[in-house]
Amino acid sequence: MRALNPSSGPAPFARYSHGVEVPAGARLVVTSGQLGLDAAGQVPEGAAAQARVCFANCAAILAEGGMGPQDVIRINAFVTDRAHMAAYMAARDAWLDGITRLPASTLVIVSGFTRAEFLVEVEVTAAKV
Repeated sequence: MRALNPSSGPAPFARYSHGVEVPAGARLVVTSGQLGLDAAGQVPEGAAAQARVCFANCAAILAEGGMGPQDVIRINAFVTDRAHMAAYMAARDAWLDGITRLPASTLVIVSGFTRAEFLVEVEVTAAKV
């Protein structure tokens, strides 16, 4: 896989790539959106803690498919308030620590989720040759 960050456009302003090329024949894993709900059914307080749970849930799904964060080609994330952006981005960057080919990434501010206590949702797409 190859990061696509053309010099004819702006550089990414955070730890992501503008695009990722996936070779023919690669296997894909696509997760549903993961909320800050752990295996015990608990929702931690705060966007940072919820984002860490979201990424842990994504990592568990990827592991089921024989993949990990290094195989992620795209992250879509949603937060309920602009104030949660920095906490989310810190959790994303920690999850991608040590990854050299960064995935494409989108962060959207939404009005809410199915339950009021949810502040963050993350979905990932991964590919492996």
